[in-house]
Amino acid sequence: MRRTTMLWEVFVRRFEEAFEQYEKHLLSSEEAGELLGMSGRNFRRLCVRYEEAGVEGLRDRRIGKVSPRRAAARELERMHELYRERYSDFTVKHFHEQLVKRHHYKLCYTVTKASLQAAGLVAKAKRRGAHRKKRARRPLPGMLLFQDGSTHRWIAALGRDLDLVVTLDDATGSICSALLVEQEGTMSSLLGLAETIERQGLFGALYTDRGGHYFITPKDARKVDKTQLTQVGRALSQLGITHIPSYSPQGRGRMERVFGTLQKRLPQELRLARIKTVAAANRFLRERFVPDYNARFAVPAAEPGSAFVPYVGRPLADVLCVQEDRVVGADNCVSWHRRSLQIPPQRHRQHYVRARVRVHQYPDGSLAIFDGPRCLVRFVAEGRSDALTPNAA
Repeated sequence: MRRTTMLWEVFVRRFEEAFEQYEKHLLSSEEAGELLGMSGRNFRRLCVRYEEAGVEGLRDRRIGKVSPRRAAARELERMHELYRERYSDFTVKHFHEQLVKRHHYKLCYTVTKASLQAAGLVAKAKRRGAHRKKRARRPLPGMLLFQDGSTHRWIAALGRDLDLVVTLDDATGSICSALLVEQEGTMSSLLGLAETIERQGLFGALYTDRGGHYFITPKDARKVDKTQLTQVGRALSQLGITHIPSYSPQGRGRMERVFGTLQKRLPQELRLARIKTVAAANRFLRERFVPDYNARFAVPAAEPGSAFVPYVGRPLADVLCVQEDRVVGADNCVSWHRRSLQIPPQRHRQHYVRARVRVHQYPDGSLAIFDGPRCLVRFVAEGRSDALTPNAA
C-alpha cells in the first residue's frame, strides 16, 4: 500500500473520531480542529462537506488541477534557451540575476532553479556536510582585513591563467581592492594595500598566508620570523598595521569562499563584456564588478562606525614600494639589478661617494634614490624594462 493511501486513511479515521465527538458536544470545533492540525473554521467547513458527500467530500479539491499561478510554458522555454546559448557556465543564482537585469524576467529564483533541474540543464547540488560554526566577524569595518590571491582562468580569451589579488574587509565581507596580475607577489600586494588605503584609510590588522612575499619562515621552522621583515612586512610596520600570519587552511575559510564565488561569476561577466586584456579587466573590476559585488554580498557591520583612519604623512607611494639600501660608487652611481643609476650634482653636498642611500622601486617600474627623507633623483620607466630616464626629484 502506498504511503499516500495510508496517510489518507489515517486522516479519515481521525476526522471521523473528532467529528463524532463534535456531534456529541464533547469537543468544540476549535478543539477538534487542533486535534487534526487545522483551524476550527476549516474543521467546520469539512464537516459540511462530509455531511453532503461523505468521505469523498474530505478530499483536497486542488489535487489534479493546474495551479493558476503556474509559470507560463513559453517563458520557461525562453529561459532555457537563454541558458543554453549564453549562460551555460553561470551558476543558477548568477543566471537569475542576469535574467532580471538584462532580459525583463519576472519569475522567481526557486521556479527558475527547479525548471532548469527538471530539464536536465543543471544538476542538483550535493547535500551539505556537518554544520560548522563560523568565526564571528569583527564588529567594525577596518579592524581586520584579509589579502590573498587565486590562480584561475579569469579571462578565457587570453588562454592562460592569471592571479586575482583581493583585499577583503572582515566586518562586512566587502572587497576593498581586486586586481588581476600575471603572478601574485610583492608588487601586487603593495598595489592592493595602496588601493585600499587611498580609498578607505589605514586599518588595524592584515591577515595573510605565509607566502614568501608576506613572511620569512626559517627552514625546518613552523613559525614565521617576525624580526626579519619582507618588503610587505616592512611597509605594514611603517604604517602601524599589525600583520597576522595564517597557520591553518580553516583560518582562511572566509577568503576561500569569496574566491569560490568570484570564480563562478567574474570570468562569465568578463566574457559578456567582451574583455580580452588585463588592463581592461582591471578597469572593469574597479568601476563595475566590485561595486556590484559589494552591493550584492556585503553585510552590515555588527556595530555602527568605522575603524578606518585617514592616512596622513609622507607620500603613500614612498611607503608601499620596494626599498633597499645601497652604497654609492666612486662615480656617484648606484648599482641596481645590473643597472647603473647616476646621482646628479646636489647643491647641499659635494658628492655621495661611499655614502649609504636608499633606492625605491615602484609598481610602475620607476625608481628613486633617497638620502634619508630627501629624494635625490627619480627615474621614470619608458616602456622597456631596461629604459629609465632621470627626472627632477
